Amino acid sequence: MTTETEVMKPAFLADETDRKVCFICSKGNLDMAYPALIMANGAVGEGIETHIFFTFWGLDMINRKTMNDLKFTLLGNTAMHPPRRFGISMPQWLGGLPGMTAMATRMLRKQIGDQGVPPVPEFLSMLVDSGAKLWACKMTVDMMGLTLEDMHDGVSEIINVAEFLELSEGAQIVFV
Repeated sequence: MTTETEVMKPAFLADETDRKVCFICSKGNLDMAYPALIMANGAVGEGIETHIFFTFWGLDMINRKTMNDLKFTLLGNTAMHPPRRFGISMPQWLGGLPGMTAMATRMLRKQIGDQGVPPVPEFLSMLVDSGAKLWACKMTVDMMGLTLEDMHDGVSEIINVAEFLELSEGAQIVFV
């Protein structure tokens, strides 16, 4: 007995989608900023309703005073290695030496830039211009003594957890 099976097509091939995704950014390191921004960019590009919620140190990504100076460190990052062309790995203990965070940060910024990926503030503006919504966590903003005026221009609002839970209803949630 044969049965016909319906061909499934991914939602991004449909003209419209009711998909929604919410990224929670809780870390403010340079290497933790880009995964959420890149995934959000992909989602927006596929027509998926996209929200990014910044909490705790993730707020550094949208704080005007810190967003241009995110750092990358070898310490605590056991997967760190220089570009493959050098053919060596870096012992984690090197991260404790003076100047290593600055060197690792410069190296990562160059690698990211070489891929045509914009700096964090420009990437945030690009996402907002494409339809993504940026939200700041009220408790974290209060805890750090910040206001909406301290945030990137694209931040829609400062919201509490209950408001985030309401806007994320039915969404895929990705914690970065």
